[in-house]
Amino acid sequence: MWISDQWKDYKVLDLSGGEKLEDWKEYRLIRPDPQVIWNEKEHPALWKTAHAAYHRKNTGGGSWEVRKNLPDKWTIHFEPLDLTFNIKPMGFKHTGLFPEQAVNWVWFADLIRKANRPIKVLNLFAYTGGATVAAASAGASVVHVDSSKGMVTWAKENLHLSGLGDRPVRFIVDDVIKFVEREARRGNVYDGIIMDPPSYGRGPGGEVWKLEEQLYPLVERCMKIFSDNPLFFLINSYTTGLQPMVLADILKLKVAKKYKGTVASEEIGLPVENSDLLLPCGASGRWWAV
Repeated sequence: MWISDQWKDYKVLDLSGGEKLEDWKEYRLIRPDPQVIWNEKEHPALWKTAHAAYHRKNTGGGSWEVRKNLPDKWTIHFEPLDLTFNIKPMGFKHTGLFPEQAVNWVWFADLIRKANRPIKVLNLFAYTGGATVAAASAGASVVHVDSSKGMVTWAKENLHLSGLGDRPVRFIVDDVIKFVEREARRGNVYDGIIMDPPSYGRGPGGEVWKLEEQLYPLVERCMKIFSDNPLFFLINSYTTGLQPMVLADILKLKVAKKYKGTVASEEIGLPVENSDLLLPCGASGRWWAV
């Protein structure tokens, strides 16, 4: 497992009863997590210190129960890359950041810095821009693509909060597949590709995305916009039924077969404070030119 263990402003404090207790700097949140199938609390008293808890409804969706003073938004800092992000509790339990992805940010930021050449990165399903800001901080030029205008606006905020507002980053609100197809027609290419696709979603024009059906064809399309001297390719997945080795196999078939290099895949996860437990948070497949 690739473990995101370099945070100071974020911690998982305990796990129990389908929930995780998290410390987001000075605010504590309880959020659902389907991986937590036991009911034993290692630190029962800590759960009473939560500022808010997200409760799911049987009919779908859910809502936040605010227990203590909680602002609409606040910031947290990721020290290893000197990045700052807005945190905003919102619908469907989300906060605008997936802290487990920091282990991937550190990985590709190191590749970008050591490349000693201009690196152009494409971030697909880019959400609020954690990977975009990390790549920009390492010196890459980035094209950030997401179908949600609100998420793209949030990503711009994160770029400026991190002091990187002058970096060469283009923000695009578009359906990912349509954008990649247009880039291929234009002849644009990228040295690094990051994709963090949802299990299911819709584009701005109502386009339906289903991961199991469309991930492999999307990687095939991306090969048409991969440069002649690429640096890395990263695929993230939060779909429970998709094992890490599936991501590795896709990268072997479509990327390594053409460019050689190295392929690896693992679960990604978060450590639990004062415990030997690890919380699994999806999977990542990596290809890099070594």
